[in-house]
Amino acid sequence: MAFNPVQFAREVRSEVAKVTWPSRRETLVTTGLVFLMVAIAAIFFFTVDQVIGVAVRMLFGVSGS
Repeated sequence: MAFNPVQFAREVRSEVAKVTWPSRRETLVTTGLVFLMVAIAAIFFFTVDQVIGVAVRMLFGVSGS
């Protein structure tokens, strides 16, 4: 089975034509949702980290400063 670059390029173009590309609005909405979820995750993990830090300091009697 030989590799034919011309045939490969034709097949790639054919497959790319079948792809359903998102509209500009769909892309912006999805991007906004991703940023929102990242912000929520960052706030959640920051809060959990602070709570665990306070608990460990209380457990070992270490002052924060």
